[in-house]
Amino acid sequence: MIEAVRASAYTIPTDGPEGDGTFAWDSTTLVLVEVSADGVTGTGWTYGSPACATVVTGDLAKAVTGRDPMDVIGSWNAMRAALRNIGRPGVAGMAMSAVDCALWDLKARLLGLPLHRLLGAVHDSVPVYGSGGFTTYDERQLAEQLSGWVDEGIPRVKIKIGESSGTCEDRDLARVAQARKVIGTADLYVDANGGYTVGQACRVASRLTEYDVTWFEEPVSSDDLAGLRVVRDHTGIDVTAGEYGYDLVYFERMSGSVDCLQADITRCGGITELLRIAAVAEAHGLQLSGHCAPGLHIAPLTAVPNLRHLEWFHDHTRIESMLFDGLPTPVEGAVTPPDTPGHGLTWRPSAAAAYRVA
Repeated sequence: MIEAVRASAYTIPTDGPEGDGTFAWDSTTLVLVEVSADGVTGTGWTYGSPACATVVTGDLAKAVTGRDPMDVIGSWNAMRAALRNIGRPGVAGMAMSAVDCALWDLKARLLGLPLHRLLGAVHDSVPVYGSGGFTTYDERQLAEQLSGWVDEGIPRVKIKIGESSGTCEDRDLARVAQARKVIGTADLYVDANGGYTVGQACRVASRLTEYDVTWFEEPVSSDDLAGLRVVRDHTGIDVTAGEYGYDLVYFERMSGSVDCLQADITRCGGITELLRIAAVAEAHGLQLSGHCAPGLHIAPLTAVPNLRHLEWFHDHTRIESMLFDGLPTPVEGAVTPPDTPGHGLTWRPSAAAAYRVA
């Protein structure tokens, strides 16, 4: 039986100021969940407020302690019921996602199986795209980051636009032009983080085609489904969104407004819900892309038939390389899940201790 559920939070400073279309930050908080049974521990995590840890050790620990670790979906249902009066979106949903990921890791480790084999991998590896290109970067920083990914064999990269809620359109387009010059023929993606109005996003999209941009992420707020549809219908560039989805119904509603669904395993309900979201996407003829948290996404995404790729996000690859052993390195633009029990990453308490905040 599940004997213990623990949570702790760690705030790691960024390696420089970072910003996108609608937000700026100088640190990132990882909330780690550890679930134990029969002397074995599984780990999961999310990126969010330290308050996630309080939800884990309170409401969610009560829901899953004493349950059979083989019955992950039963535990997931118990957690969902426990959150009914708290509200699943936001902090509670992130907490639930981290516990679910830890439960799947625990089950795989108890069985002595790599997680991708337990889930039924249909892909040997997961394509990735380099993601960063923050609006706070100067020309040198942007060029170094983008050329670094391309030199490492990653043939697709993404930069942030929509700076200051869309008020720096000229600089946005200048940075897109620079990115295209730096990366040559590699695929170029942009992410406005909801910074534009609908009309502005359509206008920018018409300019992005000059630079062969093939992915326009959150051109308007992901809450504006009608606006996303307008931008999608206006341009031949793939319009995408979904990283702020917290339940299956959200993704069902969004499926008619985008060309590719994104999901974040640390927000959407963990591995259990991610696989359901993939099925919803396929029912609408869409592919699924994983948002950030690469160490948690790799194994589950191998089990998604309609996979497009995974975001190799600068912040999270840096943090997961610092605090865990075992994060794979991209080879020819793809990562292969570790062939060791569980998701293959091992927590390093000594490396994390200095950053602990809860």
